[in-house]
Amino acid sequence: MLDPLTTLCAVSLAMALVPAYFYFRNRTAFPTAPPAPQGDPEPALSVLIPARDEGANIAGCVGSVLAASAGVRVEVVVYDDASDDDTPAIVQRLATADPRVRLVRGAGPPDGWNGKQHACWRLAEAARHDTLLWIDADVRLEPASLARLVAHRRACGADLLSGFPRQVTVTTLERWLLPLIHFLLLGFLSLRGMRKHCRPSLAAGCGQLFLTDKAAYRLAGGHAAIRSSRHDGVTLPRAYRHAGLRTDLVDATDLASCRMYHSGPAVWNGLTKNATEGFAKPGLLVVVTAMLLAGQTAPWLLTPLACAAGEWGAAWMAGLALALGYAQRLDAALRFRQPLDGAAAHPIAVVLLLVIQWEALLRDLVGKPAEWRGRPAATTS
Repeated sequence: MLDPLTTLCAVSLAMALVPAYFYFRNRTAFPTAPPAPQGDPEPALSVLIPARDEGANIAGCVGSVLAASAGVRVEVVVYDDASDDDTPAIVQRLATADPRVRLVRGAGPPDGWNGKQHACWRLAEAARHDTLLWIDADVRLEPASLARLVAHRRACGADLLSGFPRQVTVTTLERWLLPLIHFLLLGFLSLRGMRKHCRPSLAAGCGQLFLTDKAAYRLAGGHAAIRSSRHDGVTLPRAYRHAGLRTDLVDATDLASCRMYHSGPAVWNGLTKNATEGFAKPGLLVVVTAMLLAGQTAPWLLTPLACAAGEWGAAWMAGLALALGYAQRLDAALRFRQPLDGAAAHPIAVVLLLVIQWEALLRDLVGKPAEWRGRPAATTS
């Protein structure tokens, strides 16, 4: 019979093996977009940008879209979601200078709608082209990225294609927590299973970048189908899959970049606001917490403890579990251009992420979800 320390180390290794297996298996199934084929007719594309109080961002975002438009006939439509700053004035100046830019003014979301989902819905209504690309105002596109995205969606046959831009991180919590996006995506989802089956449970995406066409969008119910959601990265692909449509993912590290948050509190609040639409659910969160603590954080403590006790078999298991976690984070840091100090802080970052998830769950249970941009969470009627 195994002693308690050896048992703990064996459990820790088992919990570390699962995400490591999926991560390195998924690594080869998470493609980048190839160069767009030469000689094809230029596709027409509506780039749709929801914006609320984005005066510091919007000019850079629109400028990057126009600079990325080689090989594409593009229009850029910005929906001003009742901004209190100079966002609409900036967009109007850009529209005056370039007829490809348009401003749509809004007065805020109706009851039961989340602000971003309502803005995206209105943008789809305003779009003149059949192919639609939503990006957030803090996204910056790279040259020729639009043609590459359109060509990749056509090649993979997805009704909805989502990309994960390179995350620009500056403050400590940004550098520690935001790279966990790729760890969770590749470590806990089978990308091959996602492409083989249309189950909504296999849906995944990034709300910073979605590409579709009007026919598929209407069939899925569009953003009206997720009107109260704060986490379109999960809920929009689920809506497509509920309608029997295909969704897919692309590594957009070399296509776009995004700095989501600019401070530690903003990171914390931003991750809290949509956690309950991810895995911060009763029951599921208990399982996820046990798995992440056992596989990603416990080896940090068990390895030196087993060495000090002279339990070399246990130390080997805990050390291997520790190495597996760091191998994933180091590989992600190199491939997705993430900070190395964030990878080094992986065990602590996992604990912080779980604290955020539990806070979000508790706030949801007591009816006090986090506010975002001065607005409470939308409630369904």
